[in-house]
Parts: sequence; structure tokens; C-alpha cells
Amino acid sequence: MSTDPIGTRPYPLAISDEQWRERLSPAEYQVLREGATERPGVGEYEEVRAAGTYACKACGEELFTAETQFDAHCGWPAFYAPTDSDAVELLEDTSMGMRRVEVRCAKCGSHLGHVFEGEGFATPTDERFCINSISLVHSDDA
Repeated sequence: MSTDPIGTRPYPLAISDEQWRERLSPAEYQVLREGATERPGVGEYEEVRAAGTYACKACGEELFTAETQFDAHCGWPAFYAPTDSDAVELLEDTSMGMRRVEVRCAKCGSHLGHVFEGEGFATPTDERFCINSISLVHSDDA
């Protein structure tokens, strides 16, 4: 997790820890509010969808679209860009003895995953937003 623990910054949606626990399952709470990572290959959204949008499981804010999802063979859903640059917040994460960039929902501050650059994927941004499936809700736009 980043050097800024979840819940310490002001976000547009600010609710108590108790309310998050009521709103989320224990596994969702662990990832979204405590910064955990789900095991690779267990999430329902790793497979690329033909259409639709992906929203934050905690607050419903739209984060990604199926248009930007790609198969990175990494065990988690991968996107090359968020729906809008203001939809996510990027924070330095120096945990686990390395430098990474944590991705959080800009509306509620929930942990979504990490973004990696320069991995050589044939995408317009050369970025891989590696997002926990448990952090997302998919909606078909059809």
C-alpha cells in the first residue's frame, strides 16, 4: 500500500469505517479499504469483455471501459487507461521493497490495484492498470 493509508485523505465520498464494513463483504473490504490484493486468476473480470463499463465496487464511480481493457495474461483485469484521468488517483507505493504506483478511486479513495509502465504491450499508452476484479462492477452498455 502507498505511504498514504486509505482513509487519511479527504475524498468527495467520505464515510466511516463502520459504514464501509456494512457496505462491503469482508473480502471486498480487505482489498478496497485495506489495500490487499486478490490472488491472480480468481477474479471474474480477467477475461476481456466486448462492451461495457467498469465502476468502483465501493462507490459506483465509473473507472474504466471495455474499450481500454486488454489481455495482459497477468491474472487480473488490465486496462491501458482509465475512463477519465480524474477518475483515479495515482500514489507512490514503496511497500514490498519496490517502487510501484498504486491506483485508487478518486471519489472514495478505495484501493483498486497498481499501474505499470514500459512493459511493451501494444497499447496506445504503454501502461497496464492492473486492477483487482473484486474492486470492480461491470455493466453492459448495450
